[in-house]
Amino acid sequence: MNTFTVVSPGPFTTVQDAGRVGYHDIGLTEGGPMDFRSFAIANRLVGNDENASALEITFGGLTLKAKKPATIAIAGAFVPLMINGKPRSIWQTQQLAAGDEVKLGFSGLGVRSYLAVSGGFNSPQWFNSSATVMRESLGEPLKKGDELEAGSTAQVRNKLNYLDQPSLRKSIQLRFVAGYQWASVAKEQQQRFLNCEYQISARNDRMGYQLEGDKIDSGIEKIYSEGISKGTIQLPGNGQPIVLMNDRQTIGGYPKLGAVISPDLDKLAQLAAGSSVRFVPISPEQAVEEYRKYRQGIESISFI
Repeated sequence: MNTFTVVSPGPFTTVQDAGRVGYHDIGLTEGGPMDFRSFAIANRLVGNDENASALEITFGGLTLKAKKPATIAIAGAFVPLMINGKPRSIWQTQQLAAGDEVKLGFSGLGVRSYLAVSGGFNSPQWFNSSATVMRESLGEPLKKGDELEAGSTAQVRNKLNYLDQPSLRKSIQLRFVAGYQWASVAKEQQQRFLNCEYQISARNDRMGYQLEGDKIDSGIEKIYSEGISKGTIQLPGNGQPIVLMNDRQTIGGYPKLGAVISPDLDKLAQLAAGSSVRFVPISPEQAVEEYRKYRQGIESISFI
């Protein structure tokens, strides 16, 4: 028997695991959760490993009907959670019985929430991953009437300490490591980029975040297409930077100023249109250290 029926999918809800690794050579990007930390915590709350399939819910609005007992947890954006019409807390496990209705309201702060279920969702895999990537026709968003199967009915009870919950803001700094093309950008244009407070435009999605602010002239007239990493700060012809995200293309021919580090991409993924960002350059050595702290922080989280 399936575990859930989708009563309402919300604006955009997809199945994601930790991402598709090792297929850039055939043009497939990794997909995976936009806010990895929240995704990983949701899975750990219900006793899963980090690669278990969970739901990424954009802006909320999801309603599920449980068909058998299950343990779930919600992490990420701050959304109202109701079970059978009664308010419940996110960042902790919730026990469901057959017939229970789980309803997420729309987010008051943040963009993406993650619903994990004990045992993970049993979802189809493509190229060794269940990560949905619409651009590559790998999976599709949930729709009303879909049936979802989970792997376990185990009861798990965990709660994330308040101090370990993220402090979501509408204005953040994005630390980045400059790429080799940064040296070709005139010093004046570099400072223009670093001094600008960019706004998140309405043109943002899982492929990338288009920014609005000072136009930057890279001074680079022609380059060959080359590989693109997650977090790349691309500079198209209009001079407005784009931070490329999980579902980006794998190669591109626009100049690239550098790449935003992983901990700050989690924060960016929770920003809606109209929020603001500033860029702060750091060294490769600092980036490695920040990534170590980021991973250690996720792995060392304990529950109450």
